[in-house]
Amino acid sequence: MKIIIINGPNLNLLGKREPEIYGSQSFEEFFEQLKQKYNSIHLDYFQSNVEGEIINKIHEVGFSYDAILLNAGGYTHTSVAISDAIAGVKTPTLEIHISNIYKREEFRHKSIITKECVGMISGLGLRGYELGIQYFITT
Repeated sequence: MKIIIINGPNLNLLGKREPEIYGSQSFEEFFEQLKQKYNSIHLDYFQSNVEGEIINKIHEVGFSYDAILLNAGGYTHTSVAISDAIAGVKTPTLEIHISNIYKREEFRHKSIITKECVGMISGLGLRGYELGIQYFITT
């Protein structure tokens, strides 16, 4: 099984940016823990602050991977192009949010990508990524 985690803008600052919302652990540290815990599956990670690079990565893996865990960051609420990229590939995508987007500013309550995803995990911190992996392992 091959699963990729794709993180969007500003998620490279995890552990530094707003720790009261996002926690104090970097994603790289967390990803190493995931790889050790789920060593029987192939886990990849990609992060970009650039919308087009996220779209290119979805296109690149969208026909050969078993699952995509996507935290599109701020693009969740603005990117028709990322939504179209998800719709255009066969690999199922699960939308992930570290914070509860419905407890934040009103503009964050609307996700453009949700309709193209198999589901959404929101508000469970970094644990949401692990739950996403477990979902795909068991389905």
